[in-house]
Amino acid sequence: MASTGGSRKKWIIGIPLLLIAAFAIWSLATLDIPEPRYASAESDYAGRGATLARVTGNAADWSGTGGDPGGSQWSALDQITPANIGGLELAWEHHSGDFDPASASLAGSFEAIPLVVDGTLYYCTAYDRVIALNAATGEDRWAFDPRQPDANGQVMFDYELAPKHCRGVAFWRDEAAAPDSLCRQRIFRSAGDQSIIALDAATGAPCAGFGAGNGHAGFVTHADFDPMGESPVSASSPPIVIGDVVVAAAGSRDSLQDATDGIVRGFDARSGKMMWEFNPIPEAHRHDTGAANIWTLLSGDPARGLVFLATTSPSPDYYGATRKFDIPYANAVVAVRVATGEVAWHYQIVHHDLFDYDLAVQPMLVTIEKDGAPRDVVIQATKQGLIFVLDRDNGKPVFPVEERPVPASTIPGESAAPTQPFPLLPESPTRLSVTRDELFGLTPIDRALCRRRFDGLRYEGMFTPPDERESLLLPSAMGGTNWGGAAYDPQTNLLIVKTDNLASTMAILKKPEGFAPGDFMTRELPGGELISRGEFFLSPLGIPCIPPPWGTLSAIDMSSGKIVWQVPAGQSKRYGITVPAFLNWGSPTVGGPMVTGGGLVFLGATLDAGFRAFDVRTGRTVWKAGLPAPGMSVPASYAVDGRQYVAIAAGGNAVAGTDLGDALMVYSLPE
Repeated sequence: MASTGGSRKKWIIGIPLLLIAAFAIWSLATLDIPEPRYASAESDYAGRGATLARVTGNAADWSGTGGDPGGSQWSALDQITPANIGGLELAWEHHSGDFDPASASLAGSFEAIPLVVDGTLYYCTAYDRVIALNAATGEDRWAFDPRQPDANGQVMFDYELAPKHCRGVAFWRDEAAAPDSLCRQRIFRSAGDQSIIALDAATGAPCAGFGAGNGHAGFVTHADFDPMGESPVSASSPPIVIGDVVVAAAGSRDSLQDATDGIVRGFDARSGKMMWEFNPIPEAHRHDTGAANIWTLLSGDPARGLVFLATTSPSPDYYGATRKFDIPYANAVVAVRVATGEVAWHYQIVHHDLFDYDLAVQPMLVTIEKDGAPRDVVIQATKQGLIFVLDRDNGKPVFPVEERPVPASTIPGESAAPTQPFPLLPESPTRLSVTRDELFGLTPIDRALCRRRFDGLRYEGMFTPPDERESLLLPSAMGGTNWGGAAYDPQTNLLIVKTDNLASTMAILKKPEGFAPGDFMTRELPGGELISRGEFFLSPLGIPCIPPPWGTLSAIDMSSGKIVWQVPAGQSKRYGITVPAFLNWGSPTVGGPMVTGGGLVFLGATLDAGFRAFDVRTGRTVWKAGLPAPGMSVPASYAVDGRQYVAIAAGGNAVAGTDLGDALMVYSLPE
């Protein structure tokens, strides 16, 4: 649950725990909160799933941020099972030291997904460092800091940089190089200042030939090319290497009208030479709008020679009167030919976005079982809580999708899209609507105040556009399903999805005197006369007005598109109080699940700093451990010398108001 400021915190900090418990019991008795929906333990999914085409070649590795280039978030390892997971224990932990509570921010939160290749674990920090460890013991192998002098006294970057997200690094092996040559195996890291650094995987030394043609020793940078906009560029997610091409995207400041365009570039993995660039903004309008960038993880299909992009909204967010022209590559899944940068196909998921419904989840490239046969697809989970399943060769929907009329805008000069696409299947695991009678409150007064506020909002269902009298956006811009939110199990043909059930409000208003920008929802709009003003739809006690569960974990049968089981995701924690699990309220989440060949789903992501394992067949929790800070990332699983490990970054999230930290936690069964 997002913070609502110091004044609201004061309302609750002094309330005794017994009073909170009494209110909770009252809520449970008077509200219809769904019970967990478990599947039968006898349900037989064995042999129903298709075979996932893993292109990593080594099931012991976790060689991509999503486990493989297609982002399945699945490991074939099966040593840890529901039968023996009770013995799972902490094998080792590592602290980077890159943690400063005084400068804690969303950008500084530790959410990296570790990468493991040939017994070495690699991860990055918010301060541009890359760290390599013995994956079995956690012992240091090397650390690279672009601001520390090398053996010759040279530094790569000689300026200070505020901490920036780093969600992972990429690995590449040069098959044409001599076996023991320097930089035959490389780690690529997107630094926070637009640069892509290449390091020798064995030593951490910069690969001096990479970028040398542009005058850079060991890195290339987007700054060498026209950004087609005025905002600074940063990168929170790693590049991806498909064949011998490093594909790198970057973020934009999407509150500006002429924000930097969401350009994606392909670089030669050996030399760093720029081979192509893809710009999602139509050429005629590249200074009328910007963004439509990719800040989530990239996916690749080496066999087809394609890289898959999940793009965001064009700039500015929430207000489209200055960008009413068609932008087909915004809020779209775009398949790009990795050799040339040409678009093979695209599918737009939100038309003329006024809701900040970025595609935040990595496009998932898997082979599902559908109509009794294997089918290569792209699965795109969305902030709206809708799930699109597209044919990987042509982008056509595998399950039916219909265009439905949506509410019109009343903002002068604005023109909302008349329709939006809705897939009929798979079933959405997210709450898509709410009525006045369903609103939640911790007390009768709290609930009445939620209803009173609801009565003053404009709400006509999903895609109600921002309005002068405030609109209700459900799901909120945080999701639905956000970053890291889905995994696929090829053994059961189940898609595992975590979702949030939160709403926000949004208004477009004349700028008041003394206006000060707030978080990502409250900003000055282009021209300086209007502002967007948004906040989460919370009661005066800082509790969501939308009824719980506020976070869920669900399994969807990809043959039928039907939900098989759905359970609350963790437990909410607020002001040091953890909501009891029996209330089934669940928790808002940051991060996502990982599924293994042993029949387990691992999930951190929740506010209570719990790391859990679920039986993939039933949804029942079979194991839980406490973390030093919430594990708001995606877990990874790998093996060294036949022993399976499960790792997660326990860094918390500043915007979610959790404890913060720098711990990488790694678990295994006893030797």
